[in-house]
Amino acid sequence: MYTLVIYDIPDDRIRNKIGEACKDYGLERIQYSAFLGDMNHNRREELRLRLQRTLGKEEGNIQIYPFCDKDLKLKKTIINEKKKEEA
Repeated sequence: MYTLVIYDIPDDRIRNKIGEACKDYGLERIQYSAFLGDMNHNRREELRLRLQRTLGKEEGNIQIYPFCDKDLKLKKTIINEKKKEEA
C-alpha cells in the first residue's frame, strides 16, 4: 500500500527532521513538504509514531494518507517550470 505524507511545520529544524524521517522510511520527496512511497501498515504506524515524537508539542500539521496501487494509477501530474530568461 502506498503512503502519502504531507506536512506544514513552521519550525525549520523540526521540518527538516520530519523530512529526514520520511527519507529514512524509504519515502520519496515529491514536493517540498510531501513524500510518497510504498509502505506496509506496520511501517506506516512506526513512521507515524516517530513523526509524532519529533513534532512533540510544537506547532505543526502532519497528515498521513494510505492508498492502494489502483488509486496511484489514477494520479495525474501537472508541472510548469519557470522559463530561464536569456541574458
